[in-house]
Amino acid sequence: MNQFLIKLTATQQIGAMFVLVFGALVLASVAAFLLSLRERGDDAAAEAWRANLSRVDGVLRTSWVMVFVFWVGWLSGDATTLVLFALVSFFALREFMTLSPTRRGDHRSLILAFFIVLPIQYTLVGTKHFNLFTVFIPVYVFLAIPVVSALANDPARFLERNAKLQWGIMVCIYGMSHVPALLLLNFPQFQNKSAFLVFFLVLVVQTCMVVQYLASRKFKSAPAAPAISQSFGWRSWWTGVLAGSVLGGLLAGLTPFAPGQALALSFLACVAGSLGHLVMKALKRDRGIPNWGSSGVSVTGAGGLLDRVDALCFAAPIFFHSARWYFGL
Repeated sequence: MNQFLIKLTATQQIGAMFVLVFGALVLASVAAFLLSLRERGDDAAAEAWRANLSRVDGVLRTSWVMVFVFWVGWLSGDATTLVLFALVSFFALREFMTLSPTRRGDHRSLILAFFIVLPIQYTLVGTKHFNLFTVFIPVYVFLAIPVVSALANDPARFLERNAKLQWGIMVCIYGMSHVPALLLLNFPQFQNKSAFLVFFLVLVVQTCMVVQYLASRKFKSAPAAPAISQSFGWRSWWTGVLAGSVLGGLLAGLTPFAPGQALALSFLACVAGSLGHLVMKALKRDRGIPNWGSSGVSVTGAGGLLDRVDALCFAAPIFFHSARWYFGL
């Protein structure tokens, strides 16, 4: 099998990867559908089982959307990929801001974020201005947002309103824009295979999150931050991070990294993604909502789009800049 895969061209290898991913999603979706047909009672255990199945269904829906977006982008070229990921950023920021109260004085800042900052950020990615795209939002935009807000002549909760918008831009636009940026990195002897980097990153981060959740249910240890998350404990967290890191080391063949390098980069991505997910849970608790799609604005069904990609938004910048710095790209 390995010899067969090695003989394939880069395009054929990526095509085979998508066949495997879509096949796995089909099997998982069929299994979830069959489980939903099973009769359950009305007791607490049955309700908990249905809630878990609903979460699984939400994850599968988001997985289908993200894989389809990535597949269409790969078929259509880098420009289409950037547009599709920009749309993901747009809808994620929309969810974030819809569930956060705004005032009339925020309208100019919101227009700036959605229709100026977002397209400029992805344009900088597409033109490979990596140094500028790295600092555009945390330097220029973060200085521009409060200026625009001040000119709206509305000082009520000024700091809170601007910090909220800046945080949404940082997670939904800045973080997500680093995912398609991976496709444009030019590693030696790895031309036309950068799609594997995105697949690698998504797989190790999602493995970390799933294993951490399952470990939290098995170990039943005291949560590290009970007011924010009942499922986040240090024992389960380390289990998830180590599982994702080991998987990354085993999948080094999909990347331009040696096994040790793949393990180290996976470790950084898993730490950033899992802790970022905890931060986003804290924001939801502050807003008094169970998920970002709880008010009927969800793009993907059970739970919101942002619930499914928040860990990736934190992991992608760490992974991208660590790889770019280490390999001098």
